[in-house]
Amino acid sequence: MNNDASKLTNHSRRKFLRQGTLLAGGMVAAPLLSQANYFSGADNTIKIALVGCGGRGTGAAMQALVSKQNVKLVAMADAFRDNLDKCYKALNSDDIAESSGREGNLKAKIDVPEERKFTGFDGYLKAIALADVVLLATPPGFRPLHFEEAIKQGKHVFMEKPVATDPVGIQKVLASAELAKQKKLNVVVGLQRRYQHSYRELFSRKDMIGEITSSQAWWNNDGVWVRPRKNAQSEMEYQMRNWYYFNWLCGDHITEQHVHNIDVINWFKGSYPVKAQGMGGRQVRKGKDHGEIFDHHFVEFTYADGSILNSQCRHIPGTMSKVDELMIGTKGKIQAGAGRITDLKGKVLYQFDRSAENEPYQTEHDELFAAIAKSEYKFADAENGARSTMSSILGRMASYSGQVVEWDKAINSGLDLQPKIYDWNALPPILPNSDGYYPVAIPGITKYV
Repeated sequence: MNNDASKLTNHSRRKFLRQGTLLAGGMVAAPLLSQANYFSGADNTIKIALVGCGGRGTGAAMQALVSKQNVKLVAMADAFRDNLDKCYKALNSDDIAESSGREGNLKAKIDVPEERKFTGFDGYLKAIALADVVLLATPPGFRPLHFEEAIKQGKHVFMEKPVATDPVGIQKVLASAELAKQKKLNVVVGLQRRYQHSYRELFSRKDMIGEITSSQAWWNNDGVWVRPRKNAQSEMEYQMRNWYYFNWLCGDHITEQHVHNIDVINWFKGSYPVKAQGMGGRQVRKGKDHGEIFDHHFVEFTYADGSILNSQCRHIPGTMSKVDELMIGTKGKIQAGAGRITDLKGKVLYQFDRSAENEPYQTEHDELFAAIAKSEYKFADAENGARSTMSSILGRMASYSGQVVEWDKAINSGLDLQPKIYDWNALPPILPNSDGYYPVAIPGITKYV
């Protein structure tokens, strides 16, 4: 990738998971206040459950464990036992503490005996019940169900983005978000740019460019992994293993990845789009293991004030890579990846000092666990996470259909991509034809509202 934002956004998280590199930073530990009823341990330990033990779940657990608070991982859940075992082994690796740059024996913070390792579709219920804080990192199609249960049980939550894959899921997350506020449960969503120093500094100075009149956002790169079908896999297992390519699980890459960039624009605008129209398709990623998702989208989002966000995301090897955001106002421009604000003629008005940059993935956990340790209610990210996720779903509906899709009609459309039954022998909501290919949206034919 060819800009600073993309290097931090994509490279850092993958490097973190690949090498176990955990950067120092965050907040100093505060004394735990057991009388606040924020956690259950008699020894003032904040108990953590991990739900979803893939690469992102492993990373989230590592970040929670090095948050400098008195935490302990006490339960793990994943649909697949091999994912759970691989995660458990990684968390107990000898080089985690050495590479973290933080003091203390991290292995001592892991207490997950066999009886607290849960698998299958219902394992999350048992894991959540044992914890004070739940880390939700399964494929996003499960997020509304898992978040609803965590809030119902009165748990603080860190959940990865996106928070749903369809409008029905968004409605469920919004309802749970309201309940979380009533219960004063902290919720952090993994839209980490909101926890990144450079973006926070730009946001604090956004008035320097006046009213934002237009924006651009990019998430263009080569794409991600593919997991081919194996012998004896049921259709349900295959799709869950290869989850990125099925909308009920992933939401397409406009939702799974590009939600980051769309969220930045929503954040700086202080609003969400009211309609969208766009185009997209499958140019090179057309194999049987590529499921149903597109490999490129270009969407024009319109906000209530008439301003436009031109949004593009692409997964095509050999093409320009760019992950960034640009906002143009009545008095200047914000170039987010560069950490720079200029006037309309290009004169630099503000430049972020890169030496002051943080590791935002770690900061999310540092700030969340510091608040919980001090019995503070500070974070209510779920509503924003849901609305930015819905923005990306709106874009997907527009590019799949080729129609202008309005927010109100889309979010109330009743579109529900989830299976009726979660079972290894149940059929997923989308099935291949006799040749092994899955149905794909066709602009001009596919309709939603």
